[in-house]
Amino acid sequence: MKTARVTLRLLDKADKEILRLPRTVKGALFDFQHKFKENPETPGLRLKQLKGDGRLWSARVNDEYRALLLRLAEDNWLIVSVKHRKDVYDRLSYGINHVTGGIEYVDLQVVEDSVLRRLPPREPSPAEPVAPPEPELAKDAPLFAAWSDAQLAELGVAEPLVPVIRTLTTEEQLLGLVEYAPQLTGEVLVALFDGKSFEEVRDEITGPLTAAEPVDTEDFQAAAERPATVVTTSDDALREALEAGDFGRWKVFLHPTQTRLVERRYSGPARVGGGPGTGKTIVALHRVRHLVAQLPPGNTKPVLLTTYNKNLSADLRSRLLELGGEPLLSRVDVSHVDQLALRIVREAEPGSRKQTIDDSQAVREWRQMLDELGETGWDAEFLHNEWTQVILGQAVGTRTDYFRARRAGRGRNIGRAERAAIWQLTERFVQRLDRLGRQTWDQVAERAARLEMGREQRIHAIERQREEAGGLANIHVADGSGGWLRYRYRHIVVDEAQDLRPAHWKMLRAMTARDADDMFLVGDTHQRIYKNQVTLGSLGINIRGRSAKLSLSYRTTRQILRSALEVLGEETYDDLDGSTETLAGYHSVLSGGIPGTHPCTDWEAEREAIAEHIKAWDAQPDERIAHKQIAICVPTNQMASQLAYTLAEHGVRAVEIGPEGPRGDDGVHIGTMFRFKGLEYQRMIIAGVSDGLIPRASVEQLRRVDPARHRREVQRARSLLFVATTRARDSLDLFWHGTPSPFLRPLLDRADSAPVPLRG
Repeated sequence: MKTARVTLRLLDKADKEILRLPRTVKGALFDFQHKFKENPETPGLRLKQLKGDGRLWSARVNDEYRALLLRLAEDNWLIVSVKHRKDVYDRLSYGINHVTGGIEYVDLQVVEDSVLRRLPPREPSPAEPVAPPEPELAKDAPLFAAWSDAQLAELGVAEPLVPVIRTLTTEEQLLGLVEYAPQLTGEVLVALFDGKSFEEVRDEITGPLTAAEPVDTEDFQAAAERPATVVTTSDDALREALEAGDFGRWKVFLHPTQTRLVERRYSGPARVGGGPGTGKTIVALHRVRHLVAQLPPGNTKPVLLTTYNKNLSADLRSRLLELGGEPLLSRVDVSHVDQLALRIVREAEPGSRKQTIDDSQAVREWRQMLDELGETGWDAEFLHNEWTQVILGQAVGTRTDYFRARRAGRGRNIGRAERAAIWQLTERFVQRLDRLGRQTWDQVAERAARLEMGREQRIHAIERQREEAGGLANIHVADGSGGWLRYRYRHIVVDEAQDLRPAHWKMLRAMTARDADDMFLVGDTHQRIYKNQVTLGSLGINIRGRSAKLSLSYRTTRQILRSALEVLGEETYDDLDGSTETLAGYHSVLSGGIPGTHPCTDWEAEREAIAEHIKAWDAQPDERIAHKQIAICVPTNQMASQLAYTLAEHGVRAVEIGPEGPRGDDGVHIGTMFRFKGLEYQRMIIAGVSDGLIPRASVEQLRRVDPARHRREVQRARSLLFVATTRARDSLDLFWHGTPSPFLRPLLDRADSAPVPLRG
């Protein structure tokens, strides 16, 4: 009788196959795995080797279904599929990828059924042209004729699939194959289809996944331990993957590229970029767990996980709790960066109880002050941005320093006399806030940065004195500093890094020692929705040589992705370090419907049309989903309230998203574009995509008086719409009234030429 427990793992992609099985089969699988781990030779499991195969075995899950398993070693097994008993002897292929060293499994029967049978028969044209078209332009030309079998093999394409690959002629067929192909094969084929060269695919996709050592294609046990073999072993992880579906897989399965970024040791600050849905936040969360796992036992919180706003911070805390439970959360300080700065300031100034105001409130104060002074030569928003981005952003302390301050990217040139006038106005503004007992978040961030940099200087002074004393601590120096000073954190992980202010970065840089694995940043400057623009190198955060980019979207379909990229237009974006960043190579292997466009006569008609659209979904059983997986994005808070009222009249409950997140559980989520950062929904509706609303009419007025500021505001408006469109997983619908936003022009130009009737 077998007594030793065996290792049983689940191969990535097998869980997706299992998700489509009846619920009773999934329940039986949980029972099966427990019995198998206890004793694979239990008679009821009917474990037997498949005929003619040395490694593939089948075992009984229930009367109808069988688990297919690879025997990696004596007590080491891998579930590669769960199939109906009549399909167990279909054409199956498995092996070790000679490039990555990972285990790959392909059900050739399923591939042929789903792809080859959909290939359209070739019909001869009734009138052949005199000069036949070039092969690459032919309607049914093979998609991958330009690459040899040897080249595809060098890129890591699964060899058993090459005959099928040679038959593909349409994007639909390609995506049908990708659904069942090993992940590297799918990524390589999609990248080639999207126009990448052989060398680019080899360097950017295959290269990072290539095994570090020579691959023995017969050593399955070694292959199972490589990052390229994505598996899970624990009962809880298996249950999470199967019960939570695609929304929960992030806790269990990481793509090998993500795993390498998570587990790598960096010699200093590192940054991971990538478009929406590429898993940047997932990488950040797993990075936190990895860093905590390296810590010695203790009760402190030496790891900081921070981001820009409350909504995202609350979401990160919730997801970190899901990922590792209380033991993980107990070692991590999760805080949005303004909250962290305020905590630092209040710690240093316990008697201060100033009210902290946001940017919109601050601009109103500027306007009121200018009105009271009768000052008409300056714009309130310009002065506020000059104060926050130049004076506070560069920690300018005197008028003389301001005369020398760089104003890169500010656009409008100002002379010495104008700088003197601005300095005087900012001094008056600060005095005004002091009298009112108010402060801005920029002031809080700047004050916190100064405090932390001062703390860091004292730490350095103590370290120098210790070195001079031969390594002995000076008790009197430590006591005089108010305690044994140390850095607040050992590791800092930042999500949505593109939205932090310069002062935030100065504060964070001073909070951790300059050492290996000190700072890990994730973000995408194409999604910058605030006005903060920084060059990290100038702030003491050197990421050169330690940057990586994720390019595969796990959330957004190719159709939605195409529309989202068109929204960005030809704008150029920075990489947080003085160079430009593009989304070249950003792609998706998911496919879905083309985004819907819905013109309306006016705002009232638009609201009615949106309500009817949701009710139409509800009326179709195959279209109906939980309302909390539907979101509506609008340009203003007032429009959100008006739309919620209209939906209520139609019997559709709406939940508005506030600073703390959704104000309720069940209902369609409604909010402004700023509120949807970091969120995702199965269906996304963007309302009010009209000229004058996106971008605001006031932005166009800047074109003549301040071209540089006009460009920045247009770019920010594009980024906001880009963020909104990429929150969608399955479907995207765009509504507008009057004239559509100019950002929609590329989408509308390629839409059907038939006129779409207005609603209203």
